[in-house]
Amino acid sequence: VQLVESGGGLVQPGGSLRLSCAASGFTFSIAHMSWYRQAPGKERELVAAITTTAGSTDYADSVKGRFTISRDNVRNMVYLQMNSLKPEDTAVYYCKAEQRRVGVVWGQGTQVTVSS
Repeated sequence: VQLVESGGGLVQPGGSLRLSCAASGFTFSIAHMSWYRQAPGKERELVAAITTTAGSTDYADSVKGRFTISRDNVRNMVYLQMNSLKPEDTAVYYCKAEQRRVGVVWGQGTQVTVSS
């Protein structure tokens, strides 16, 4: 059971990044998927979530209109498209899966730094 994030990096304010999360070892299509982030000195917070069939998404108020979560149930991938990035978006971003058989699974995280 594993989640592996990728796509983080350094970007200037106003720029874009696309994070990817590759899932393996469990039935991805019936897992509720979400992205969280944790900035230095702060608690981990929910950024975006998506239901199993992508019929519903939810976003933190701070990212609404800028970030988009999506999933590919054939490739077992979940994505976070981040646009109009701000310095306050700087954090380690984590992928999370929740599925009845395996419980809660976290990825190792990917660093996103927004700075000029």
